[in-house]
Parts: sequence; structure tokens; C-alpha cells
Amino acid sequence: MSERGEQLPILQQRRIEAQVIKPIYDEMVSRFGVEAAQAVLGSAIEKAAIAQGKSFAEAADGHLGIEGFAAIQKHWTAGGALEIEEVGRSAETLDFNVTRCRYSEMYRAMGLGDIGHLLSCNRDGTFCQGFDPRITLERTQTIMGGASYCDFRYKIDGEAGKPEPAAS
Repeated sequence: MSERGEQLPILQQRRIEAQVIKPIYDEMVSRFGVEAAQAVLGSAIEKAAIAQGKSFAEAADGHLGIEGFAAIQKHWTAGGALEIEEVGRSAETLDFNVTRCRYSEMYRAMGLGDIGHLLSCNRDGTFCQGFDPRITLERTQTIMGGASYCDFRYKIDGEAGKPEPAAS
């Protein structure tokens, strides 16, 4: 957050994170190898995404489900970070294609194209676990992975719009 309490655009947050992560990742690769470094980084980013989802859920003041989720998408698209083409939307689904991804462009420009999927793409489904665990993502392709667009297909299991009772 800025001094005025405003949140940085997520694209800018990811750039700052990547600048910090890059030398750490490079060091992990030199000590443990690519496979182990990517496993550790992937696990850490997944945990961070779930925590971020929980934080957004708390700020949503009970507005969860697909409608609540759709309402927060503006944070990821701010400043033209993503160009989106909506495919379909209902109380149970949110389907869209990303036709331009500045996150992917940024990671490639920073020399992090080989881990961009870990830094951003893999967050998309795990973020839901924290925001509303009933929401799942099905995606078959990403721009980061070389496709011409990313296909996002979110759906909610259970009664739409009603969070599950808290565990006691």
C-alpha cells in the first residue's frame, strides 16, 4: 500500500516481487538445480496466492462467489495489464480469454520467461482457494506457455453466492 493507503497496481507489485525473487531463484538454481528451485518457488507462490485470496475475501465483506470474484478482477487488469474478452458469465461461471498479458511480457523482458508461469499463471487457481474455496479454475492454455490467448473458465461448486459455514 502507498502512504495514502492505496494499493499498488498488481502488475507493479509483480515487477517488484520479481526483482527480489530473481536473484534468490538464481541462487537456488545454482545450489539445488532447476527442478528443486522451481518446486520451492512454486510452493511458496501458491501459499502466497492463497493468503492473498483470503485477504481479498476479508475485504470483500461477504461478497464472495462468482459475483464477488468478478468484482475484484479489476485489480489484475488495472492499467491495461490484461486485455480480456468475456466469453460468458452466470451466477455459477465466469469465462473469459486473455488476449494480451503484460505480466507475460514483463517477465520475458526481465529474463524470467522460464518461471513466469510460477510467478503469475499458477496463482490464478490457487488464489481461489483463499478467496472462496468453492471456485475452481479450468485453463488449458496460457500466453506465458506460448498460446495466442489464455482461456479462463471459473466455476463455483455448491449454492452460488453463499459461503460455506465456518468450521468450528
